[in-house]
Parts: sequence; structure tokens; C-alpha cells
Amino acid sequence: MAGDVAAGGSEAEKPSVIRPTDADSIKLARRLVREARFGAIGVLEPETGHPFASRVLVGTDFDGVPVILASMLTTHMKAIIADPRCSLLLGEPGRGDPLAWPRVTLLCIAERIELDGESDERIRARFLKRHPKAKLYASFRDFSFFRLVPKRVSLNAGFGRAYNISGDELIIDSPFNLELCTQEGHFVAIIEKLGCNVPDLLAKHYFREKTGNWYISGIDADGVDLARKETIHRLEFVNRVTDSNGLIAEYSKLLIEPTKN
Repeated sequence: MAGDVAAGGSEAEKPSVIRPTDADSIKLARRLVREARFGAIGVLEPETGHPFASRVLVGTDFDGVPVILASMLTTHMKAIIADPRCSLLLGEPGRGDPLAWPRVTLLCIAERIELDGESDERIRARFLKRHPKAKLYASFRDFSFFRLVPKRVSLNAGFGRAYNISGDELIIDSPFNLELCTQEGHFVAIIEKLGCNVPDLLAKHYFREKTGNWYISGIDADGVDLARKETIHRLEFVNRVTDSNGLIAEYSKLLIEPTKN
């Protein structure tokens, strides 16, 4: 027995499958959240305590916190009201092995948004810009928005690339947040005036998209979200924005390369 331990090493000596968290892993986790249109939510069924999973539409608030909208008549919403602990799985596979594609699981605490309050107005506007078809039912009184505040994040970036990330590292913390959350539409209008069809230009240059009609579905202190129909692309700023001047400066940097072509 002792010889086996000496030869094989103790359990404590085995290398961890979790890699050290770095800037690239945090950036990837944030991108997976920002580009998600839907995800799988896991809750605890109130009657049995059994895990229950369901599909939900996903948006984000100005600080990068995921947002969902659902009827209070659904099982997962009843579960969240009873116990706000939940998890959210995001990340779409492409061709080939689905497990080779990155995905992220967020362990969250759900915060219900008060209907018709200031936060509801902001979150509703952002969410419907990402999901225009949700306008058909978003105003129903039995529907509510929830912020899913991440407490812990598990990122699987592909085979052999696993990371544990704190919830705080996923959230965008900037002194510009307060101004952005109240004047996002104003700032989007300003940056759209920097050039004709700029979202189309950015989508073509950075993501090789050949179609037009792209628009800015969201903007925050770390970057811009471009959307068209069923697709969302995330463009990160070089530096985190702390004021309106910084926003224009960082957005202008994104335009330099496309306008050279």
C-alpha cells in the first residue's frame, strides 16, 4: 500500500484540472454572456427540491449581469420566487463535437425587477432591443424581469481548459455605469452618428459578416454589442470606459482599422 502511494503519488499531489484564472479566460466568459440570446436555467423545484432545467431568453444589464424575462406561471419562475439560487448555462456549439466548444455556467442569485420601476424601464428597453419579438408578451402583467447576479462562474473553454471565476470578475465595474444606465440611448445615438452604416462596417471587418442591417443592441463600459436577427457579436474596447469622452475615444479606436480598408 505504501509502495503504491510512493509510486503513484498521493491524491493531494495530483495536478488540478482547473487552470489559473487570467485576463483571457475572464474576457471569454464575459463574451459568452454578452453574446448569448438564450440559455438553460437550473432551479430547485419547490415541491420536491429536485433540479429542474428550462430554456430562457437572455439579455444583459449595463454592468454585464444576465437578465431573463419569463411568465410567473412557469415552473422555473415559481422556483426562483421560492429560492433565488439558480444556475445559467450559456454557450452555443458549432460544427463537430459540442463538447469542444466553450460554455460557461453561472451560479447566481436571482433578483426580481419591480414592475414599472426605474430599473424595469432600463432593463426592458435593453432586453427588447436584443429580442424585438418579445414585445408581443413582455408587457403582460404576469411577466417579470430578473437579474441573475453571478456569485461564481465555471468556464469550460474546451477540452482541458477549465477555469473558476468569481462573480465579481464577470461584472463590469466602472464609475461610468450610473451615467450609462440612464443615458444609454443617448450615447448610442451619438456613436452611430460617427459614420454611416458603422455597425455594418464593424460586423464586416471584425466578424466577416456579409449582410447589412446591423445595429447596436447595447453598449457598456467594456464594449459594444452588435445585433442582426438571430446573431449577436461582442466588440471589446481596448480600455474600460470611465466617462463619456472615454466612450467616444474607445469606440473611435474600433473604427480605425475598418476605415482603412
